[in-house]
Amino acid sequence: MNKIYPNAAHALEGLVQDGMTIAVGGFGLCGIPEQLIGALRDSGKKDLTAISNNAGVDGFGLGLLLETRQISKMISSYVGENKEFERQYLAGELALEFTPQGTLAEKLRAGGAGIPAFYTRTGYGTLVAEGKETRQFNGEWYVMEESLTADLALVKAWKADKAGNLLFRKTARNFNPLAAMAGEVCVVEVEEIVETGELDPDQIHLPGIYVHRIVHNPNPEKRIEKRTVRS
Repeated sequence: MNKIYPNAAHALEGLVQDGMTIAVGGFGLCGIPEQLIGALRDSGKKDLTAISNNAGVDGFGLGLLLETRQISKMISSYVGENKEFERQYLAGELALEFTPQGTLAEKLRAGGAGIPAFYTRTGYGTLVAEGKETRQFNGEWYVMEESLTADLALVKAWKADKAGNLLFRKTARNFNPLAAMAGEVCVVEVEEIVETGELDPDQIHLPGIYVHRIVHNPNPEKRIEKRTVRS
């Protein structure tokens, strides 16, 4: 089975529909699938629910899809760097399911593992717990959180072999493996592609069974979200 596609547009061909739920890897602008997000924008598909730690920034990352009004709902943890997100949310134009960061990570991991729900202490006694089942274990109160799955996962990896086994680069691993596992179909954007068997099996971060399509992007922009320098 050939998993390698010539470009991002071809990699998304036949997969993207209006109203889909899409899990997108990345943390801030670190480890985001830049080309795949651009191809998703160019597809013109609307009414998308995006599961992502954040919503990119204005003009880059998922911010591109907010500008074109293709995202109708975000399931996110951190959204503070995107002015258009703020404007749409405050104007009632964008739905938001705000989720604590660790809970969001576990929702995706559990969804990918086939676990429908789990209990966490995070959020108990706050707005996060409203309307949710709570239960006491060993004298502590916990909130039941339902897991997350997606119709499609878009992720970024550093290196892949032709079978789809993936290596991530340092902190760019972040939410990418979790998003990949939670997606019914996973498309990955990678900087390097090697022959199957070239990767050390003990070093593989995500096995190829989770990966359906691969697109090669050897020169991603890797924009820096906030540059801090010494005076």
